[in-house]
Amino acid sequence: MQVAEIDLMPPATLAARVSQDPTVSAHLAQRVAKEFTSRWDTLWSGRSLLHGRVAGPDSVRLNGNDYLSLTGHPDIVKAQTESIARDSEFAIQSSVFLLDEHPARALEKSLAHWMGKDDGLICQSGYSANLGLLQAIADPQTPVYLDSLAHTSLWEGARRAGAPSHPFRHNDPQHLAKLIERHGPGLVVVDSVYSTTGAVCPLTEMVEVTEKLGCMILVDESHSLGTHGPNGAGLCVELGLTDRVHFISTSLAKAFAGRAGFFTVRADLRNYVLSTSYPNMFSSCLLPHEIAGLAATLEVIRGCNEQRGRLKSNTRKVRDSLAALGYPIHQGTEQIIALESGTEPATMVLRDMLEERGVFGAVFCAPATSRNRTMVRLTLNANLTDSEMNHVEDVAREIAPLVKPWEWPIARRGKS
Repeated sequence: MQVAEIDLMPPATLAARVSQDPTVSAHLAQRVAKEFTSRWDTLWSGRSLLHGRVAGPDSVRLNGNDYLSLTGHPDIVKAQTESIARDSEFAIQSSVFLLDEHPARALEKSLAHWMGKDDGLICQSGYSANLGLLQAIADPQTPVYLDSLAHTSLWEGARRAGAPSHPFRHNDPQHLAKLIERHGPGLVVVDSVYSTTGAVCPLTEMVEVTEKLGCMILVDESHSLGTHGPNGAGLCVELGLTDRVHFISTSLAKAFAGRAGFFTVRADLRNYVLSTSYPNMFSSCLLPHEIAGLAATLEVIRGCNEQRGRLKSNTRKVRDSLAALGYPIHQGTEQIIALESGTEPATMVLRDMLEERGVFGAVFCAPATSRNRTMVRLTLNANLTDSEMNHVEDVAREIAPLVKPWEWPIARRGKS
């Protein structure tokens, strides 16, 4: 049966067809009931927490990651379309088979040199980049110290490596030092800008701790590459830390507005990583038009100083207005803003009130956050207009007496 036929089926017919599928195990059915159905029926009141209204043409969408507003940029589109028209013969294969003459290698070296490093690897996503890198550089004899708000892909990478994982308090280098002294040298893992709150890592202090106690450090720059640093080269470059940081990873689905990941690696370690990193070994390479688009995006981003300035200005404007209205957003400073209402039911109310008034964020809940730190995340971009930002402020002002942000748990924690 074709997909189109399924799409045209009446719901009752489709439900009957699905019911003919083999019955899952009793254990799986119990897991679904315990871990999801009860949550759906009670906390979510029988509807999705993640999927609310459809954004209309006049909505202010703050639920994407295209921070520099590069989607549809003519230079990028031209590079992609020319590649599609030109590259009619290519092999879809694992990236481990790509020779130095392949365009992907030129892109890897360009990205690495831009970030002040020798070499690196393009991956299918930021998630696979972190998973594969940690699998290659950590093992059961390498303690991994992760900031408590580090991205899930970093935690999963440490788990896949079989490494003992030790969480340290968010942005607390003193706590990190105590853990290293207790468990021994290993690998420290941090985000440069944290993806849920927009908090900036105290990178200089973290690097100093790792150097003093004989550790390596991995910095995930997914939310700072392109938006921070000279010509967008990231926070490590901005702070002069590139030569002191062992590995830098990033998603190219944020400021690059693409679909890929990347991590830096010393040239003499590259072949080792290729032979041990499962996501690289067992995933197909990116398509030629994706490589061409990312290469063009890199050149565009280098020249986006005006957009970076607008993004910072927009961030100050929106953050200042929300803070003045009593929204507890003190946990971050950058283009990511967490409206951390706390519980999932409270966040559903907040989401609905925002969307009813044409403001769309993204709901973050467990497992992306802990159960009691559910939030609507707003992500700003360089092309927001004054009227759009004013609308966000007006909506926030209107709903504040209804959602009472000054009573959210994060507001009380901020005062303690």
